[in-house]
Amino acid sequence: MKTFPEGFYWGAATAAYQVEGGIDNTDWAKAATEDRVPHCGLACDHFNRYEADFDIAKDLGHTAHRLSVEWARIEPVEGEFNHEAIGHYRNVLQALKERNIKPFVTLWHFTLPLWFSESGSFERADSPEIFARYSAFVVKELGDLCDHFSTMNEPNVFGSNGWLRGSWPPFKRFAVTDMVSITNSGRMHDSKASKGFKPFFTYLKVMKNLALSHNEAYKSIKKVSPSTEVSVVKHVIVFAANWNPINKLKAAIANYSWTSVFMNRVIDHTDSIGLNYYFYTQFGDTKQWKKTDMDWNFAPEHIYDALMRLSKYKKPLFVSEGGLADADDSDRAEYIQKQVAGTWRAIQDGADVRGHLYWSLMDNYEWALGFGMRFGLIEIDYETLKRTVRPSAYVYKEIIERNAVV
Repeated sequence: MKTFPEGFYWGAATAAYQVEGGIDNTDWAKAATEDRVPHCGLACDHFNRYEADFDIAKDLGHTAHRLSVEWARIEPVEGEFNHEAIGHYRNVLQALKERNIKPFVTLWHFTLPLWFSESGSFERADSPEIFARYSAFVVKELGDLCDHFSTMNEPNVFGSNGWLRGSWPPFKRFAVTDMVSITNSGRMHDSKASKGFKPFFTYLKVMKNLALSHNEAYKSIKKVSPSTEVSVVKHVIVFAANWNPINKLKAAIANYSWTSVFMNRVIDHTDSIGLNYYFYTQFGDTKQWKKTDMDWNFAPEHIYDALMRLSKYKKPLFVSEGGLADADDSDRAEYIQKQVAGTWRAIQDGADVRGHLYWSLMDNYEWALGFGMRFGLIEIDYETLKRTVRPSAYVYKEIIERNAVV
């Protein structure tokens, strides 16, 4: 049997804005009032139903859960922290502890407080100091209930969607970018996005500030809690190539630009690395891929390549996200099985992988695509908010209980 190391963590992930509901003081909520992105509203009402949701996770065998805290709830006004919000997240972490589920907390998962977004967000020269102050406060307040904090989620996705494609706040589009996104109603772009050549240079500045923000947050967190494990969650696109040397060069440049540049900037200030994996693309590819509901290549086994790419940094790894949109649950079990097998293979080849967290525990708000895409192990009826466990979740449960490839 292809077993995993003893103590390997298994579970799923969520993000505050996508599941909690009732968050109105963010850049995304404001964009929704301007009809630039779908409204999130009550979402899954996880803010009030987290205990019942964690009961389901426990019943499914999960031993770990990745969640984020909402910056806009905790620091609704610049420099002023909301202790009621911190109290809520303490209750959430306590609920996980009572169920013997290890928490992995992400300090920032895309959405920004209005005061920060409207004053320039990570274009601000002082953004690293602002983010470090917030991060240190949260860890100081929650660190007794959680020993693992990720500073940020998918910095490259945040930067490229906001400043190159113009599909996410702040909707700045690089003039030569073919900004096309898959939506529930077809393919479209944000026609209101400001367009020009300047966003590219601003993107470079934002990416540099994001790396500096992680590094400053790392140092600030270590001052208030030296034993806390601090990670960064990196979205890795696996770029491959056929035999053609030009395509091999393209793949090498793409991998370096998307993954290596950011990681090289932060690796000296991270204790471990979270991998988010969804995309495998090959230059010169002629294969007719099966597609997910997001129209992405069905390539879960190539999580192996993503893990091996990160393993070169000689840090402990964990799969912080990986999954697919699959409304009828016809492909999810196979996807999970192949993704887990790819993870096991990476461990055999030397990657120090400590855990696997499927995306997502439940259906949720899929950013600019709204609620149409279904990633969850748990189906959400958005009319009644009824939770229904999908059959694939029980396949994952068998993997967890065996601690092995099934």
